[in-house]
Amino acid sequence: MTQTDVLVVGGVGVDHIVQVKSLPLPVVDSMMVPPIVTVVGHTGNGVALGVHALGRVSAVADVIGDDAEGRLIRDVYSAAGISTTFVTHASGTRRSVNLVTEKGQRMSLYDPRHPCDLIPDPSLWREGIEQSRHVHISIMNWARYALRDAVAAGRSTSTDLHDWDGVAEYHRDFAYGADYVFVSAAALTDESGVVADIFTHGRAQFVVVMAGSEGARAWRRSNESPLRISPISIADRPVVDSNGAGDSFVAAFLCHYLEHGDISRAAHAGAVGGAWACGSLGTHTSFVDAETLERLLAR
Repeated sequence: MTQTDVLVVGGVGVDHIVQVKSLPLPVVDSMMVPPIVTVVGHTGNGVALGVHALGRVSAVADVIGDDAEGRLIRDVYSAAGISTTFVTHASGTRRSVNLVTEKGQRMSLYDPRHPCDLIPDPSLWREGIEQSRHVHISIMNWARYALRDAVAAGRSTSTDLHDWDGVAEYHRDFAYGADYVFVSAAALTDESGVVADIFTHGRAQFVVVMAGSEGARAWRRSNESPLRISPISIADRPVVDSNGAGDSFVAAFLCHYLEHGDISRAAHAGAVGGAWACGSLGTHTSFVDAETLERLLAR
């Protein structure tokens, strides 16, 4: 049986990408926009497809709907040859409407669909955990139980807290429970304090703060100061859409770190993965491959 390099638990949905000139939008009765693009997206999907594009074996366990969006997701994963374990729920498949400006700025209108108290049967993720080297946990409410099972099984784990402010209680199980923690800088007003809290109360070996056009910072448990990673600019690939950049960063980081164990080089790989994703319109429509990643890192 082929071992899975990265099992992704939760976080698969469908995005409807709407191009607009600028944000915020004016309040008008109607507005003409370019063709609306519908793609499989969301955070877990970006990590799973990003890992797959880099030549590693990924798998997905999630709850979706028995609807058109759910069928689209199944078709995309089947075509990619990525192993999936899905259960369906009557509330349907998660979806978002993502507004994207000409400069690549975005605003996501997220429809989570599933009841917050939904807890699937643990069989959804337990077999996958046993067959996997690493488990990446999306911050679905029920996925916190999968995180505990992955830790109990002795697997390395990661999570992306997205725009956590360091205060909201919802995120703490994920922040304290994962070995590798990723978080956006967008809502952090006290970055060093939040990182220190994660190290004090959690098991994280490192915390990576993703800051978009400002680059990233990798905080290590054994060091007071972070590694600072400059943003990457890729020639002939201008920024057109930042949707999915963080997920691509995480995928490239994980693949490099699981292979080499070097946080600094992994963070540089993540920066390349994120920058590459910004060069195509739509969430998760283009991922850097292993050959291109190594060529860009060599520069």
